[in-house]
This record gives sequence, C-alpha cells and structure tokens, in this order.
Amino acid sequence: MPALPLLIDTHAHLDRFHHRGELSTVLERAQAAGVGQIVAIGTEPEDWRLYRELVPRLGGRVAYTAGLHPCSVGADWEAALAQLAQYFDGEHPACGLGECGLDRFHLPKDDAVAAERIFACQIGAFRGQLELAKRVPGPVVVHSRGAFAESVAVIDASGLDWARVVYHCFSEGEAEMRTLLERGGRGSFTGIITYKSAESVRAALRLQGLARLMIETDSPYLTPEPHRGKPNEPALVALTAARAAQELGVPAAELAAHTTANARAFFGLG
Repeated sequence: MPALPLLIDTHAHLDRFHHRGELSTVLERAQAAGVGQIVAIGTEPEDWRLYRELVPRLGGRVAYTAGLHPCSVGADWEAALAQLAQYFDGEHPACGLGECGLDRFHLPKDDAVAAERIFACQIGAFRGQLELAKRVPGPVVVHSRGAFAESVAVIDASGLDWARVVYHCFSEGEAEMRTLLERGGRGSFTGIITYKSAESVRAALRLQGLARLMIETDSPYLTPEPHRGKPNEPALVALTAARAAQELGVPAAELAAHTTANARAFFGLG
C-alpha cells in the first residue's frame, strides 16, 4: 500500500515547546505521525528572532512567519512594527506575514474606554502590517476573534489581494466563509472541527471544500478530540485531517494531497 502524502501543520506556536526543552521530541512525534512540515507562527519580536535562528537548524521541517498578534499590540507597537520588514530579507526570510488582525475577546471587560483604546491600537497595527504586506512576498495570516466584520473591512480598505489572505483557526459559520470566498480568501481549520458543538464550523468547512483547504493545530491550543483538555502539538493535526476528510466525503489520501499542495503553494514551501 502506498504511503499517504505528508501533512503540513500550517499554524503552530513552536516557541512554547522550545522554551520547555520539548521541541526535538515534538518534531519527532510529528514526523512519526506523517507531518512533513510545520509553519511556526510569529506573534511578537521575541519569537520572530527565535524562529529565524531555529529554522536553518531544522532541515526544512519548519518554516516561519513574522507578525504582531493583536494581543501583543502594546503601547510600543509602532516600534515593534518598525522591526518587522527585516524578517522578509536575508538568508532565512519569513514565508508569510502574521499572525496579525483584531481580537475583541481578550479586551478588558470592566473598562470600556480602555477596551476601545486598545482596539484602536490593534486596528492601527493591523493596517500597518497590511501596508507592509503589499511590499513583501508571501501570504497574510489573519487572527480574528470577535471582530470578523471589522477585520474584513480593514482588509478591504487596504487594497491587499484577498488571494493572499487566510483566516487561521476559522471558527465562524457559512455566512462568514461565504464573505471570504467571494473576495478570494480562505479559512484554515483546527481541531475545533472535531468538537461536538462546532457544527457551524464544519458547515463552513464543507462550504469551502478542498480547493483552498489548509489544516492546522494552533498548538499548543485547541487539541482535537479525543485528546481535548490536553496540550496540543503538531502530530495531532492528523486527527483534524481525518475529521475533515470525513466531513468532505473524500479518502484520507485525497485530503492529505490537496491540503499539502495548497499549503505549499500558499506559503511557498519547498
């Protein structure tokens, strides 16, 4: 029986494993599970630097992105963004920009004035990164939590080509997916699709279909069933792939081949 095409985890926070001294073991388990490549996602200057140092040591198993996560947007966000362009030059450049975007979920719940001030900074940082994205190669990885309509409006206003945009950890429904597809964007799906309560997310997965599909762990978060409640890691993207194949009614090998080809083309992976 021929081996299945290797899977690609298109969104993982590998810095967490590195700082705990677990990265080598995690990568070994991923390889054993059929995960051929992982995209490590940058969220702030500290992990941009870490990934640029780590990637050349890992033999092509890991690529990385660089971006300022909305929850990393602080008072010094403009200084952080001033450092970002350098990660798209040189010998080991980032393969994409992000994750960047908007997040209302983590805003202060007891101080509306502070919440809106922080959200305004998030919008400024998001706009700045979209402007940079028009000058550097690669796709844009978008984080949107509790702010879908606002994030779409910011991207529309930027003039960025939507074909370069992925909404990672897509957790909305069919209407929002239709909004992305109409513009030429896409969503990437996590272990959320294995959760009993996530039928609306599975409906969005089915609406998008295979043509633009990518899968991810967002590890160490959002562990798929039957391991929910335990830390997530790239090896478990295989469980998300299996559920996606079931939902789309295609063999596992076909799902793997499509998602791997999509990820390679989208991120420019070797």
